[in-house]
Amino acid sequence: MNRILVTGAGGYVGVLMCETLLNKGHQVIALDRYFFGYDKIKQLEGNPNISFLKDDLRYVNTDFLKNIDVVIDLAGLSNDASAEIDPQLTVDINHKGAIRIAKAAKEYGVKRYIYSSSASVYGAGAKTSLTETDPLAPLTQYAKSKVAVEDDLKLLHDKNFEIVLLRNATIYGLAPRMRFDLAINIMTMRAWKEHNIYIMGGGEQWRPFVHVRDVIKAFILCMDAPSEKVAGETFNVGSNDQNFQIKQLAQYVVNVIPNATIHRIPDDADNRSYNLNFDKISNTLGYKTEFNINDGIIEIKNALDKGILDPVDPTCYTLQWYKSLMDWSKRIKELSYNGEII
Repeated sequence: MNRILVTGAGGYVGVLMCETLLNKGHQVIALDRYFFGYDKIKQLEGNPNISFLKDDLRYVNTDFLKNIDVVIDLAGLSNDASAEIDPQLTVDINHKGAIRIAKAAKEYGVKRYIYSSSASVYGAGAKTSLTETDPLAPLTQYAKSKVAVEDDLKLLHDKNFEIVLLRNATIYGLAPRMRFDLAINIMTMRAWKEHNIYIMGGGEQWRPFVHVRDVIKAFILCMDAPSEKVAGETFNVGSNDQNFQIKQLAQYVVNVIPNATIHRIPDDADNRSYNLNFDKISNTLGYKTEFNINDGIIEIKNALDKGILDPVDPTCYTLQWYKSLMDWSKRIKELSYNGEII
């Protein structure tokens, strides 16, 4: 049994990560601001092996790291659009916040630090089947923040503080803190709700995809693996058979929701395009994905059919939710008097 810190525990990957770790008998400290609602993770409260820490990685007292074996770092502004709201805020949270926790973890003797990076660090890939040693070309504030963290973590790595970097493909699939701002998820939701699918930027751009539960599988493999296999290593997380052009995704969705119409929007430019190779994680750790995009589309559709998912839940739309929180904060400051609204 390990004692594990999960940062970003209330997020899309985080809630399921905590649940999976608990099911495997580990102890978990779940750190998050819980911007998207504590209700998303509340069902885990009854488990004696989890403790919840509602705090900010930029400011939290790091004494709790004293007895931690592994850090799984999922925290941060979680997509390109959100990271563009305030570039300095992205640096402060995604970069400086992550390194603050990593440095404290090293000081307190944490053995292994597993960082959730992103395939977006490859930007406009110069070729297909990009490997972990190919040049990075981040195009957005989000991707640049990921590269900055990777670089700084490599400087912290040594035999007593093992860094593992996981560059996740674009994630899809059903989760308690659902996201409808990811390609497969939003295409499925719009096809179900509006009977429309929108392909931005002409759909020629490449993306690798991976199911949310397969991401969690990769993290746990890296947590359990011997040092000689993972310490100081970088892994692309996904599978070679799930590299697709965006336009191809639409047909998969239509196969499941046939009354949807595909609309191409060619003048909405999207220069990000990357096609990845995943041989390293497969050959080194025996990693194989269990889910494909058809599985993800079907599970989301079924959840919508049953009312398990609410397609208008504002917390499912990351950028819009952050903007709402910032607007509410501004209004409250303007209207409050002696700390009260009324």
